Amino acid sequence: MKKQTHKKQDLLTNRTNSRLCFYAFSSLDSVLSVCEYSEHTLGEKLAKKNRENLVNQALMCYNYNNILYPVKAYWFDETKGRLLLMERRKSRKVKVGNLYIGGDAPITIQSMLNTPSTDIEGSVAQAKALEAAGCEIIRAAVPDMPAVRLIAALKEAVSVPIVADIHFDYKLALESAAAGVDKIRINPGNIGDESRVKAVVEACRQRNIPIRVGVNSGSVEKSILAKYGAPTAEALVESALYHVSLLEKFDFYDTVISMKSSTVQTMVESYRLAAERCDYPLHLGVTEAGTERMGLIKSAAGLGSLLMDGIGDTVRVSLTADPVREVYAAKDILRGLDIRKGGIQFVSCPTCGRTRINLIQLAEDVQEALKDVNKDIKVAVMGCVVNGPGEAREADIGVAGGVGCGLIFKKGEVLRKVPEEELLTELLKEIEKL
Repeated sequence: MKKQTHKKQDLLTNRTNSRLCFYAFSSLDSVLSVCEYSEHTLGEKLAKKNRENLVNQALMCYNYNNILYPVKAYWFDETKGRLLLMERRKSRKVKVGNLYIGGDAPITIQSMLNTPSTDIEGSVAQAKALEAAGCEIIRAAVPDMPAVRLIAALKEAVSVPIVADIHFDYKLALESAAAGVDKIRINPGNIGDESRVKAVVEACRQRNIPIRVGVNSGSVEKSILAKYGAPTAEALVESALYHVSLLEKFDFYDTVISMKSSTVQTMVESYRLAAERCDYPLHLGVTEAGTERMGLIKSAAGLGSLLMDGIGDTVRVSLTADPVREVYAAKDILRGLDIRKGGIQFVSCPTCGRTRINLIQLAEDVQEALKDVNKDIKVAVMGCVVNGPGEAREADIGVAGGVGCGLIFKKGEVLRKVPEEELLTELLKEIEKL
């Protein structure tokens, strides 16, 4: 059975003939067994073989016509006794203001101001709110020359890097660079001839300002659309790499790439293709994802799929909502994937006929009270006093409801019983002690 690492198009277009399987390796080039396992049974096998120092890695693959297409790479963590994802994709490291994107830098959270660019006071207030919520990079639209004034106001008001979002007019990029912006989002192919591209490159190079090439389904060039018939994943990647090549022509490589689509599958496939074809840092996002509910679902599916593959260096959750909600959503996605530490991991049961307290309200109150707490702990709110502590054994602290009362528990052990109306207060007191 041969192993193929890069050529995935047949798989992507005909998954009905493929099957998901796991293969154990003593190294990524040495197959221990070609038997197919479930993730659970492979974990058990690796635990046994790891003790014999025979195996410590595995691949999750699609087997399509007896060709293996790796989907995820795993290694066995002996201390935790289970499979863990391999390291992030190795990308080049780009400095943006006071932080880095790519390489071994933490995955950063971005958002974008939605106040009018003419409203300096309102934009500054929103930027401060975003920074307080945990946003690490803030983007602002610069549609005209008067909007350039916003950059200096934002730089004075917040400490996080500021990105100027520019379309078509290269002079806006030059003025934004002169105003001290930390990064520019622009597509070089849309700003005119090579002399204009060179002018932007030189302005950014002189000030150590990186450029994000940002392609989405609506921006793909007509010639590329004609070639592929639609804004497919291949079309998005070809468009992005075309724009990147214009920067490379002038020896500029401080570049971040994004290829966003409102269709989750297209977005995921485009980033996977780009991850194979270049080493630039990737800015992940599902564009025009929708209102808060659907936008969060689509973003979690798209970003989560890629991040679990080790792909992605910075993220933005796009919501038709207050951008502060985007930041909270992105933080929750990263925490849910165990990528980001710090802040509460929240666990709560869906309730059932055994529940005898208002658990839904209690869970909402607990989550709201803890949304800005940065302690690296897991908190559980469970409905059943019999099974709650056991089911949430891995939680650091939690409550389990009874009949008009509940138990406060810590690491699966009961601390005390309290009336229902005091559960929230008593739980928060215990969290304060941690």
